[in-house]
Amino acid sequence: MNQKLYDIFLKLILLPNYLKKQHLYMKIDFIEIRNFRKLQSCKIDFSEEETIFVGANNSGKTTAMDALIIFLKTKIFKTQDFTLNNWKELNKIAENWVSDEELTEEKQSIKILENYLPTLDVWIQVEDSELHYVSHIIPTLDWKGGLLGIRLRYEPKEMIDLIQEFSTTYNKANSLLSEKGKKFKLWPKTFWDFCERKLSSHFTVKTYLLDPEKSTERQELSENSIALDGDVLKGLIRIDIINAQRGFSDANSEPSENKNDKKLSSQLRAYYDKHLNPTLEPTESDIDALESINTAQDAFDKNLKESFKTSLSELESLNYPGFGNPQIQLSTQVSTSDGLQHDSAVQYYLDEGLSLPEKYNGLGYQNLISIIFKLIRFRDDWMRVGKNSISEDEIIEPLHLVLIEEPEAHLHTQVQQVFIKKAYSVLRNNGNLEDKKDFTTQLVISTHSSYLAHHKFISLRYFKRNVSNTLSTSEVINLSTTFGTEDESTKFTKRYLNTTHNDIFFADAVILVEGPAERMLIPHFIKNFHPLLDNCYITILEIGGSHAHRLKPLIETLGIICLVITDIDSVDPSNNGKKCQPELGKNYKTNNDTLKTWHPQKELLDDLLNLTFDKKVKSDLPIRVAYQIDVELVNEGSSIYANPYTFEDSLVIENKEGFKSIDKPTGLLRKMVDASKKDNLQEFVKETYSIITEPQSKKAEFALDVLYFEDPKNINTPVYIKEGLEWVEEQLKSNKQGLNS
Repeated sequence: MNQKLYDIFLKLILLPNYLKKQHLYMKIDFIEIRNFRKLQSCKIDFSEEETIFVGANNSGKTTAMDALIIFLKTKIFKTQDFTLNNWKELNKIAENWVSDEELTEEKQSIKILENYLPTLDVWIQVEDSELHYVSHIIPTLDWKGGLLGIRLRYEPKEMIDLIQEFSTTYNKANSLLSEKGKKFKLWPKTFWDFCERKLSSHFTVKTYLLDPEKSTERQELSENSIALDGDVLKGLIRIDIINAQRGFSDANSEPSENKNDKKLSSQLRAYYDKHLNPTLEPTESDIDALESINTAQDAFDKNLKESFKTSLSELESLNYPGFGNPQIQLSTQVSTSDGLQHDSAVQYYLDEGLSLPEKYNGLGYQNLISIIFKLIRFRDDWMRVGKNSISEDEIIEPLHLVLIEEPEAHLHTQVQQVFIKKAYSVLRNNGNLEDKKDFTTQLVISTHSSYLAHHKFISLRYFKRNVSNTLSTSEVINLSTTFGTEDESTKFTKRYLNTTHNDIFFADAVILVEGPAERMLIPHFIKNFHPLLDNCYITILEIGGSHAHRLKPLIETLGIICLVITDIDSVDPSNNGKKCQPELGKNYKTNNDTLKTWHPQKELLDDLLNLTFDKKVKSDLPIRVAYQIDVELVNEGSSIYANPYTFEDSLVIENKEGFKSIDKPTGLLRKMVDASKKDNLQEFVKETYSIITEPQSKKAEFALDVLYFEDPKNINTPVYIKEGLEWVEEQLKSNKQGLNS
């Protein structure tokens, strides 16, 4: 049975389901990308409404968007779209084509290339009442609904033709060089070099069915797998795209997109011509408007002829047009869209009689209006609104996939939050959509903006850089599994992130700090003493020692490099657990929940103070704790080992000489300056502990005063923090994330 008869047969079987007209709910469940740039193998789960790609720079967000755009829309590939280290193997395979005198059937099979070809698997959830839409991709008659999978693979059109042309061209070039005794290389030097020129001639996107029963595993196509005819997604998924570099040169921009498309007047003209133009299939309500235009055109023609009568008579006196040539006649043609063909077609009302053309409005506001109007146009094009009404033999695609790259470009931070709240509702603002399930809209956004990630945690897909390979690749983490629960840690994490910038999703590394003093001074330590680290994107979050461990599920899920700078918070169990100055051999404990429950999961102070550098790092994740350690103090030949209690007394103890020279300090800083003038080191350390543990001590004010009275370049970084920052730096160096080795 051929494909056409098979489709007709399925539609007859499924007709009863179609006639039921039950509520439909088709959606893309997930996709899998393989061998496309740095996404060597990754799965991306789609949310029902919005899916937001987040991650640090160069983590693969744009790569994933480009894979969707290229596979589903443009179909235009380059050699750079293959995962780069795959070219080593592809070059070796091609060398065998040239060197072997007789190629076996196996060496000419596409199976030898299969593991290196870019692929996109699309898995669609389909209800049994929607089967008439997917009759052409149903794998068996036993399938009753659920997941359907197709694989789009960029592969040779004909293996034999590819092998033959490459081998012939390669051998010819090398024979010529050999004859001439030359040692340099002619094109094609390698298979990569050949494909740089010939890729589109020999490769194309082909589509295959996947087995729904094996949706959770990697499926290999058999030798007998037959590619489906035509574009199987046509009539099933409508795809619209807003590229990242609107108004600039963009690799994924379609030819129809010109530099003026972002102007609202240009978009309005295009929308008018397609949906509103009364000259296209006019209705009764259009007749009056058309009559007025026709009357105006007649009057203008008459005026025009009278005005040009003298000038045209002069031409006739010169015997032109002359015998046998037609006479000149002027006639106007007034188009209904002409009224929008000028810079002032769109104006912004200021006051009675006052308005400005759109080009005088702020670029950020223009861009917001432009993006939102594009979404309106996408929706109305999909729903065949107005003059774009659906014909009898045409169907509306049940699924609308909208891809937006970096919408934050030129948008102010406040506007970004407005946009992300409104974008999806704009795409659903139609009587056939809204809360109905007959048609599905899925919005996919890639972003570098923490404002767009705000309040959308379940929709986030985090791109995690994987540097275990020679060339860095990425994997994608579905954060709905982290934020989808309602335990206390998750509730806290959501509330905390909702009150801060969500920079953690875009950072190279994150530093969790105890309080405001660390948050203010650590950036100066990084800038002044760690220039390589200063070139990276480091997020510093003030979380407090009693709450840092609550971010454990998120930090460990992200797998991000994390330094937790916290206080040792020593207490004396024999004195009702009251605060005490840290000291070895006293059976003291820590009251710090992070140290007790996250890492290193130790409570005895002796265990913490004796912990080696390596043991402060988790064995399975790049997470390290940094807390106060003993510091040697020297004065006139005598020395002691001091154990600071918090960041503030650590800072003073390790900068004793600098603090005592501060002139005219105030508040908490004045007390610390007075303490630093003590010659007795034991008294000095004890005094700093007493000052910082006073209930009324204002640590934030202390940090501000330090910055005011002392140049941060002259302040030594406390040793425990210095060790932690050096560890972060080494982690980033080894991962080659923006640092020179």
